[in-house]
Amino acid sequence: MAKLLGLRCRECGAEYELQATHVCEMCFGPLDVVYDQAALRKVVSRQRIEQGPASMWRYRDLLPVEDDTPVVTLGEGFTPLVKADRLGAELGLRNLYLKNDSMNPTNSFKDRVVSVAISWARAHGFETIACASTGNLANAVAAYSARAGLECFVFIPVDLEPAKVVSISVFDPNVVAVRGNYDEVNRLCSQLLESTPWAFCNINIRPFYAEGSKTLTFETIEQLGWKLPDEIIIPIASGCQFVRHRQAIRELIDYGLVRDDRVPALTGAQALGCAPVYNAFKSDTPERVLPVKPNTIARSIAIGNPSDGIYVNRIALETGGVVEAVTEDEIVAAMRLLARTEGIFTETAGGVTIGVLAKLARAGRWKGDEVVVAYVTGHGLKTADVLASVDGHARRVEIEPTLKSFREKVNI
Repeated sequence: MAKLLGLRCRECGAEYELQATHVCEMCFGPLDVVYDQAALRKVVSRQRIEQGPASMWRYRDLLPVEDDTPVVTLGEGFTPLVKADRLGAELGLRNLYLKNDSMNPTNSFKDRVVSVAISWARAHGFETIACASTGNLANAVAAYSARAGLECFVFIPVDLEPAKVVSISVFDPNVVAVRGNYDEVNRLCSQLLESTPWAFCNINIRPFYAEGSKTLTFETIEQLGWKLPDEIIIPIASGCQFVRHRQAIRELIDYGLVRDDRVPALTGAQALGCAPVYNAFKSDTPERVLPVKPNTIARSIAIGNPSDGIYVNRIALETGGVVEAVTEDEIVAAMRLLARTEGIFTETAGGVTIGVLAKLARAGRWKGDEVVVAYVTGHGLKTADVLASVDGHARRVEIEPTLKSFREKVNI
C-alpha cells in the first residue's frame, strides 16, 4: 500500500513531492506529510494495531515509512502509562496518569521521532545524519545512527550538561560544540544545509521526523482502553510535538479508533526562564510569539524562538487548554515531588510539566474526577546536577557499624 501522497504547506496549502524539505517556497510556512486517508481507512483498526509489535511501530500505518522500508529501531515506544495515585492524592486528582517516556532506549521522548527520521532518511539514500540539539535529540540521533551504520554529526551548545555530553559521545558521533545557545546552533545547521548532502533530523527532514511524536498520544489512548482523556499536559520546546499530538487525536477520531469525538484539552508547559509561548498566550496577541534569550535549568526545552509557537497557542485555545509556566524553584520542587510520590526520576523538562500540573491543580483547574495525563519526556539522570545544590539528604545520618550507634542516631 502506497500511503504517502506528498507534502503540503500548513499555511497556504501548496503541495510538494516527497523530498527532504521543510519550508514552503511560496509563503515560508511549515510542510506536513500528506497521507492517502481513503486507503488507510481500509486497513487501520484497533485489531491490526494490537497485533503489532510492543513498540511504537505498531502504529506503522500512520507513520511516513512505507510498508516495505526496513526501520531503524531500538525498541522505542510503548512506554508505561502510570496511574499516579499518590501524586494525584496530593493534587486532588483521582484519575491522574503519567506517560513515562523516560523508559525509551536513550531515556527520552526523542527516540520516537529519531527512529522515524532515520528510517526515512536511510531509505532515501542519505548516508549522514545530523541535528541541532539541546541534548536529548543528539543522544538519540547518535544512538540510532550507530544502529543504522550511518555517519553522524551532532551540533550542541558548548555548555551542555556534562551527563548529556557523555551519553552522546559514547556512540562515537562527530560532536560539534557551538559557542552559543540552541537558537544559534540551529541557525548554523540551517546554513549548512546549502553545502552538505546530510539529513538534518529537525530541519530538512522535519516533516517526517515530527510524525513520530504522534505515537506518544496513540499509545496513551490505547493504554487508556481507547478512551480519550479530559486533558493532556505537554512540555513546549519548539512546539513541534504539541502540534503532532493534536494531529494524533484527529487521526484517532477520523480512523474510528476511538468512539468519542470530544477533543481533550491540550495544555502546554514552559519554564519562566524561556517562555515565549506562555508570554504570548497571556498577552492580547497569542499568535505573536516573540523570541526570548533562554535562561533556565530546563535546557532540553529552552528554545527561545520556537518554530511552532503560534500553532501551540491556536491549539490550546481551540481545545480549551492553556499555556502555563513555572519558576526554577518550582521545577526542582516538582522533580522531587514526582520522585517522592511515584518513584519516577525526571529531568528538568519533566519538572516543568509536573510543575505546571501541580500549579494548575492547586489553582482549582479541575474538580477531581477528570482524566488528566501528563507527559514525562526524559530521565532525571540527564540533569541530576540541578539537584546537587539542593538539600536532598535531610533524612541521611552517618553511623558507626554498631547497633549502639544506630540506636543513638536513628529515631525509630
